[in-house]
Amino acid sequence: MADVLTTISTADKVSTGIKAPKKVATELNKALSATYRLLIDTHVTHWNVEGPMFYSIHMLTEAQYGELFEATDVLAERVRALGSLTPMGADALIGKPNAVAEKPSAREMVEALAESHEELARMMHDLAETSEEARDIVTADLATARSGVHEKAAWMLRSMAA
Repeated sequence: MADVLTTISTADKVSTGIKAPKKVATELNKALSATYRLLIDTHVTHWNVEGPMFYSIHMLTEAQYGELFEATDVLAERVRALGSLTPMGADALIGKPNAVAEKPSAREMVEALAESHEELARMMHDLAETSEEARDIVTADLATARSGVHEKAAWMLRSMAA
């Protein structure tokens, strides 16, 4: 009997009418990595925040990291649907972590998360444009929806830090 665990993941050719699936997948992988970094930063804030706003920030970040975790799966599966592979291994996936003070205040943590959400919203806007140019309406739709999520999350976090 053949060893079924010797299969190695490979990229596939996609012929669904998308003009540049590899280019779109490359941009999707960047968004996936940024989303995963934000997921980790959000979870760390959830664990470590203290002060008068503890409960509000704790509950908001719990909802946000749950949503981010689900989003990473959707983004990764879209990369695979485009015939490409996702980053393999933690270092390849998250890249260089965001620079945050060793012992940040609650305000610094919330502001850093808001900035990361804004950065991801901009990244999703760019991804939507790249996808539309490549005739990839599915990824463009996904990026548009994700941008809305990040814009709302940034607004909520900015409102807490005001």
